[in-house]
Amino acid sequence: MTVSTSIIYIVDEQGNQNIVNDTRAWANILAKSSSAFLESDNDNSPSELKNELEKLISTPLINRIHVYRSNEDGTIEYFSSYNKNHKFPAISNKIAQITQLSTVQYEEEHLELIVKITEKQRTLGYLYIQSSLLEKQSFINKLIYIMIGFLLFTLVFAFAVSQWLFNKTNQPIVKFIEEVGQISQNKNYQTQLAIQPYKELDVLAKNINILLLRTDKYINTMIEEHQYGLSQNQALESRLSARTDALKESNQELLSTLEKLHEFQGQLVETEKMASLGDLVAGIAHEVNTPIGLGVTASSLLADKLREIKTAFEDKTLKSSQLKKFLTDGDENVSIIFRNLERAAKLISSFKKVAVDQSSAESRSFNVQGLLGEVLLTLSAKIKSANVAISVICPDDLYINSKPGPINQILINLILNSIYHAFEGLEHGTITISVMNLSDQLHINYSDDGIGIDNAMKAKIFDPFTTTKRGSGGSGLGMHLVYNLVTQALDGHIVLEDDIDHGVSFDITFPVELAST
Repeated sequence: MTVSTSIIYIVDEQGNQNIVNDTRAWANILAKSSSAFLESDNDNSPSELKNELEKLISTPLINRIHVYRSNEDGTIEYFSSYNKNHKFPAISNKIAQITQLSTVQYEEEHLELIVKITEKQRTLGYLYIQSSLLEKQSFINKLIYIMIGFLLFTLVFAFAVSQWLFNKTNQPIVKFIEEVGQISQNKNYQTQLAIQPYKELDVLAKNINILLLRTDKYINTMIEEHQYGLSQNQALESRLSARTDALKESNQELLSTLEKLHEFQGQLVETEKMASLGDLVAGIAHEVNTPIGLGVTASSLLADKLREIKTAFEDKTLKSSQLKKFLTDGDENVSIIFRNLERAAKLISSFKKVAVDQSSAESRSFNVQGLLGEVLLTLSAKIKSANVAISVICPDDLYINSKPGPINQILINLILNSIYHAFEGLEHGTITISVMNLSDQLHINYSDDGIGIDNAMKAKIFDPFTTTKRGSGGSGLGMHLVYNLVTQALDGHIVLEDDIDHGVSFDITFPVELAST
């Protein structure tokens, strides 16, 4: 098909080229013959030229001829023409297309060309020639019909030959396929195929026979291995059953141990709470002991002065100066007693509030700055002994409705954790507590400038039993207790910041409700 198309294309191109060459040759001949008529001043020159063209043109290739004369003023006018057949319709002049038709232009059934008519390098006019392409198209069509007929003949012949070859070779192959199908259906792999009439088919049959023998051998081997596997599986099942029973017993023991560990962890957390309360008790006892001791001393001194005045009064030796001095000293002692008893009362009241809040998880309205002050007053002994300065940034009028107990416990554990761990070996330290309310969320930032937390400990700082004081009294439950109080009791979040240069910084947020003052 490709060859036929190529031949037709080549013939078409060659035909076009031949027609172009003949058209140019005829155009040059006719232009040369027309020059004398264009130079003549005879009025019959156009008719004479037309007759001359009819005599000269002896080929059916040319359809039409137009001759145009070029005047001295540069205008171009129609002069004469030739039409092969009077039945051909007239065409308009091509004066406007002289430049375009100076090269061959193809139309559907003809081609067109315009050449100059010159004499002694002087342009006398132009000759328009139109050549027919119908004979070339007719030849191409005949060639196409011939090639289609040849192609059909070739296809019919090839089909007949292929059908004959198919019938000749198909019967042995069909028989061969039936034998193979019976072997596959019966699964009798010991059967051997007969000798085949064709060499290639016979080679295939021999190879299939070899494959059948190997398949039969493989199947027997697989049956033996399957039997052996079944016996091994039975043995494994019995062993697996025994081990499963043992694992069930071990699993039950592990579950029981795990429940005990959870109970033990809960007890340790409660113990940690009581331990922090014990620290508070020790600090409060130390703080309360000082003002009460001063009050006792002042009251003893006042009692001695009172006895002296009473003795002098009974002996009637009381002087006005002595009474005046007693009144002055008495007033000072009473003032000392009052101030110290008031301080002790404040300490006890603060400790009572903190202790009650720690033992209760109920919500109430309170002032956040007041709560911070009570915690710091309760821990004042620990803070002073550790030489720690605490900076609190909190609005004075921030009243919220929340659970003060967990907040107390969180702050106490963080402060004690800084004192015991962050400032160990340091002469002084600074703790900053910043509090603000943002969109019904209380935000607490707790930071210190201590020795910080090792990178290996940061990832598990909130895990239970994580401590750097193992063996030195540290339980490792302080930060775990803080995490539980924030996330469970307050339904909030706590994050340890990683990108600070030294010390630690905890961000704590939890939902609250603003309370009226």
